[in-house]
Amino acid sequence: MGKAFFVTGTDTDAGKTVVACGLLEAARLQGLSTLALKPVSAGCHQSSEGLRNDDAEVLIEAMTMSLPYEQMNPLAFEPPVAPHIAAEEAGVRMTLDRLTGYCRGALMKKYDLAFIEGAGGWRVPVNDREMMSGLPKALNTPVILVVGMKLGCLNHALLTAEAILRDGSTLAGWVANRIDPDMHRFEENLATLTRLIPAPRLGNVPHLDDFSKGSVAPYLDISSLI
Repeated sequence: MGKAFFVTGTDTDAGKTVVACGLLEAARLQGLSTLALKPVSAGCHQSSEGLRNDDAEVLIEAMTMSLPYEQMNPLAFEPPVAPHIAAEEAGVRMTLDRLTGYCRGALMKKYDLAFIEGAGGWRVPVNDREMMSGLPKALNTPVILVVGMKLGCLNHALLTAEAILRDGSTLAGWVANRIDPDMHRFEENLATLTRLIPAPRLGNVPHLDDFSKGSVAPYLDISSLI
Protein backbone atom coordinates (compact mmCIF):
# COMPACT_ATOMS: atom_id res chain seq x y z
CA MET A 1 0.00 0.00 0.00
CA GLY A 2 1.05 3.56 -0.64
CA LYS A 3 0.10 6.79 1.10
CA ALA A 4 -3.51 7.82 1.67
CA PHE A 5 -4.88 11.27 2.49
CA PHE A 6 -8.29 12.55 3.56
CA VAL A 7 -9.51 15.62 1.65
CA THR A 8 -11.78 17.99 3.55
CA GLY A 9 -12.94 21.54 2.91
CA THR A 10 -13.79 24.72 4.73
CA ASP A 11 -17.38 24.30 3.55
CA THR A 12 -19.59 22.68 0.95
CA ASP A 13 -18.48 23.81 -2.54
CA ALA A 14 -15.00 24.76 -1.34
CA GLY A 15 -13.63 22.73 -4.23
CA LYS A 16 -12.69 19.37 -2.69
CA THR A 17 -13.38 17.44 -5.89
CA VAL A 18 -11.63 20.01 -8.09
CA VAL A 19 -8.51 19.82 -5.94
CA ALA A 20 -8.66 16.04 -5.47
CA CYS A 21 -8.81 15.56 -9.24
CA GLY A 22 -5.87 17.92 -9.64
CA LEU A 23 -3.89 15.96 -7.06
CA LEU A 24 -4.70 12.71 -8.84
CA GLU A 25 -3.57 14.12 -12.17
CA ALA A 26 -0.40 15.61 -10.70
CA ALA A 27 0.44 12.17 -9.31
CA ARG A 28 -0.32 10.46 -12.61
CA LEU A 29 2.00 12.84 -14.42
CA GLN A 30 4.77 11.65 -12.11
CA GLY A 31 4.06 8.03 -13.03
CA LEU A 32 2.27 7.19 -9.79
CA SER A 33 -0.72 4.88 -9.48
CA THR A 34 -3.70 6.55 -7.83
CA LEU A 35 -6.93 5.65 -6.10
CA ALA A 36 -9.85 7.86 -5.06
CA LEU A 37 -12.68 7.14 -2.65
CA LYS A 38 -15.83 9.04 -1.80
CA PRO A 39 -17.41 6.91 0.93
CA VAL A 40 -20.52 9.06 1.26
CA SER A 41 -22.31 11.24 -1.27
CA ALA A 42 -25.64 13.05 -1.30
CA GLY A 43 -27.29 14.78 -4.24
CA CYS A 44 -27.08 11.80 -6.59
CA HIS A 45 -28.94 11.16 -9.83
CA GLN A 46 -30.66 7.99 -10.98
CA SER A 47 -28.92 6.08 -13.76
CA SER A 48 -29.49 2.74 -15.44
CA GLU A 49 -26.98 1.29 -12.97
CA GLY A 50 -28.40 2.95 -9.87
CA LEU A 51 -27.65 6.14 -7.97
CA ARG A 52 -24.59 8.00 -9.19
CA ASN A 53 -22.85 11.11 -7.87
CA ASP A 54 -21.26 13.63 -10.24
CA ASP A 55 -18.23 14.23 -8.03
CA ALA A 56 -17.62 10.51 -7.59
CA GLU A 57 -17.81 9.94 -11.35
CA VAL A 58 -15.27 12.71 -11.96
CA LEU A 59 -12.92 11.18 -9.39
CA ILE A 60 -13.25 7.77 -11.04
CA GLU A 61 -12.16 9.28 -14.35
CA ALA A 62 -9.21 11.03 -12.69
CA MET A 63 -7.69 8.05 -10.87
CA THR A 64 -5.47 5.55 -12.64
CA MET A 65 -6.76 2.40 -10.95
CA SER A 66 -10.02 0.63 -11.67
CA LEU A 67 -12.58 0.27 -8.92
CA PRO A 68 -16.30 -0.67 -9.08
CA TYR A 69 -18.50 2.37 -8.46
CA GLU A 70 -20.13 0.70 -5.45
CA GLN A 71 -16.73 0.28 -3.80
CA MET A 72 -15.58 3.79 -4.63
CA ASN A 73 -18.83 5.40 -3.41
CA PRO A 74 -20.55 2.79 -1.22
CA LEU A 75 -23.15 5.11 0.34
CA ALA A 76 -24.97 7.23 -2.25
CA PHE A 77 -28.13 9.18 -1.49
CA GLU A 78 -30.40 11.05 -3.86
CA PRO A 79 -31.51 14.14 -1.86
CA PRO A 80 -28.99 17.03 -1.86
CA VAL A 81 -29.03 17.32 1.92
CA ALA A 82 -26.69 16.55 4.81
CA PRO A 83 -25.64 12.88 4.52
CA HIS A 84 -26.91 11.83 7.96
CA ILE A 85 -30.35 13.23 7.13
CA ALA A 86 -30.37 11.47 3.75
CA ALA A 87 -29.27 8.20 5.37
CA GLU A 88 -31.99 8.41 8.00
CA GLU A 89 -34.65 9.08 5.35
CA ALA A 90 -33.40 6.13 3.32
CA GLY A 91 -33.39 3.84 6.36
CA VAL A 92 -29.65 3.30 6.08
CA ARG A 93 -27.53 2.81 9.20
CA MET A 94 -24.44 4.98 8.71
CA THR A 95 -21.64 4.69 11.27
CA LEU A 96 -17.94 5.45 11.38
CA ASP A 97 -17.18 1.74 11.73
CA ARG A 98 -19.08 1.04 8.54
CA LEU A 99 -17.39 3.85 6.61
CA THR A 100 -13.99 2.81 7.95
CA GLY A 101 -14.60 -0.76 6.82
CA TYR A 102 -15.56 0.33 3.32
CA CYS A 103 -12.43 2.45 3.00
CA ARG A 104 -10.07 -0.14 4.42
CA GLY A 105 -11.36 -2.72 1.97
CA ALA A 106 -10.63 -0.49 -1.02
CA LEU A 107 -7.31 0.67 0.40
CA MET A 108 -6.00 -2.89 0.47
CA LYS A 109 -5.24 -2.50 -3.24
CA LYS A 110 -1.73 -1.60 -4.34
CA TYR A 111 -1.40 2.11 -5.11
CA ASP A 112 1.08 4.92 -4.70
CA LEU A 113 -1.30 7.70 -3.63
CA ALA A 114 -4.94 7.56 -2.53
CA PHE A 115 -7.31 10.42 -1.76
CA ILE A 116 -10.47 9.96 0.31
CA GLU A 117 -12.89 12.82 -0.20
CA GLY A 118 -15.12 13.76 2.69
CA ALA A 119 -18.59 15.29 2.54
CA GLY A 120 -19.04 19.01 3.14
CA GLY A 121 -16.72 20.43 5.77
CA TRP A 122 -14.88 18.94 8.75
CA ARG A 123 -17.77 18.78 11.23
CA VAL A 124 -20.38 16.94 9.17
CA PRO A 125 -22.49 14.49 11.21
CA VAL A 126 -22.46 10.80 10.31
CA ASN A 127 -25.24 10.12 12.81
CA ASP A 128 -26.46 11.55 16.12
CA ARG A 129 -23.20 10.64 17.88
CA GLU A 130 -20.42 10.60 15.29
CA MET A 131 -18.83 13.07 12.90
CA MET A 132 -17.15 12.61 9.51
CA SER A 133 -14.06 14.11 11.14
CA GLY A 134 -13.60 10.80 12.94
CA LEU A 135 -12.99 8.93 9.68
CA PRO A 136 -9.42 10.10 8.94
CA LYS A 137 -8.49 9.45 12.56
CA ALA A 138 -9.91 5.91 12.38
CA LEU A 139 -8.02 5.32 9.13
CA ASN A 140 -4.89 7.04 10.43
CA THR A 141 -4.73 9.18 7.29
CA PRO A 142 -3.33 12.74 7.23
CA VAL A 143 -5.68 15.50 6.13
CA ILE A 144 -5.51 17.92 3.21
CA LEU A 145 -7.62 21.05 3.71
CA VAL A 146 -9.17 22.79 0.72
CA VAL A 147 -9.84 26.45 1.46
CA GLY A 148 -12.55 28.02 -0.66
CA MET A 149 -11.09 31.50 -1.13
CA LYS A 150 -13.88 34.01 -0.59
CA LEU A 151 -14.96 36.59 1.94
CA GLY A 152 -14.99 34.87 5.35
CA CYS A 153 -12.46 32.20 4.44
CA LEU A 154 -9.96 33.28 7.11
CA ASN A 155 -12.29 32.32 9.94
CA HIS A 156 -13.43 29.12 8.25
CA ALA A 157 -9.91 28.01 7.36
CA LEU A 158 -8.29 28.76 10.72
CA LEU A 159 -11.10 27.19 12.74
CA THR A 160 -11.01 24.08 10.56
CA ALA A 161 -7.23 23.75 10.80
CA GLU A 162 -7.48 24.19 14.56
CA ALA A 163 -10.18 21.51 14.80
CA ILE A 164 -8.23 19.05 12.66
CA LEU A 165 -5.20 19.33 14.93
CA ARG A 166 -7.23 19.33 18.12
CA ASP A 167 -8.95 16.12 17.01
CA GLY A 168 -5.56 14.45 16.84
CA SER A 169 -5.31 14.27 13.06
CA THR A 170 -2.28 15.37 11.04
CA LEU A 171 -2.68 18.34 8.70
CA ALA A 172 -0.52 17.36 5.73
CA GLY A 173 -1.16 20.56 3.80
CA TRP A 174 -3.74 22.92 2.42
CA VAL A 175 -4.78 24.28 -0.96
CA ALA A 176 -6.14 27.73 -1.73
CA ASN A 177 -8.97 27.38 -4.26
CA ARG A 178 -10.24 30.69 -5.59
CA ILE A 179 -13.98 30.11 -5.87
CA ASP A 180 -14.77 33.84 -5.94
CA PRO A 181 -12.97 35.46 -8.88
CA ASP A 182 -13.82 38.92 -7.54
CA MET A 183 -12.56 38.36 -3.99
CA HIS A 184 -11.13 41.62 -2.64
CA ARG A 185 -7.59 41.59 -1.23
CA PHE A 186 -7.01 38.03 -2.38
CA GLU A 187 -3.21 38.21 -2.10
CA GLU A 188 -3.36 39.63 1.42
CA ASN A 189 -5.77 36.90 2.53
CA LEU A 190 -3.57 34.25 0.91
CA ALA A 191 -0.52 35.60 2.71
CA THR A 192 -2.37 35.59 6.04
CA LEU A 193 -3.44 31.97 5.66
CA THR A 194 0.03 30.94 4.52
CA ARG A 195 1.45 32.50 7.66
CA LEU A 196 -1.14 31.16 10.11
CA ILE A 197 -2.03 27.65 8.91
CA PRO A 198 0.57 25.31 10.44
CA ALA A 199 1.03 23.17 7.33
CA PRO A 200 2.55 23.61 3.86
CA ARG A 201 0.50 25.21 1.12
CA LEU A 202 0.25 22.62 -1.64
CA GLY A 203 -1.09 25.01 -4.23
CA ASN A 204 -2.97 28.13 -5.22
CA VAL A 205 -5.68 27.26 -7.75
CA PRO A 206 -7.08 30.25 -9.64
CA HIS A 207 -10.73 30.59 -10.56
CA LEU A 208 -11.27 28.33 -13.55
CA ASP A 209 -14.32 28.68 -15.78
CA ASP A 210 -13.43 25.48 -17.61
CA PHE A 211 -12.48 22.90 -15.01
CA SER A 212 -10.55 19.78 -15.88
CA LYS A 213 -8.07 17.67 -13.93
CA GLY A 214 -5.37 18.82 -16.35
CA SER A 215 -6.13 22.48 -15.75
CA VAL A 216 -5.73 22.17 -11.97
CA ALA A 217 -2.64 19.94 -11.71
CA PRO A 218 -0.11 22.63 -12.79
CA TYR A 219 -1.04 24.72 -9.76
CA LEU A 220 -0.35 21.94 -7.25
CA ASP A 221 2.87 20.71 -5.66
CA ILE A 222 2.62 17.14 -4.35
CA SER A 223 6.31 16.72 -3.49
CA SER A 224 5.60 16.75 0.27
CA LEU A 225 2.94 14.03 -0.13
CA ILE A 226 5.08 11.48 -1.93
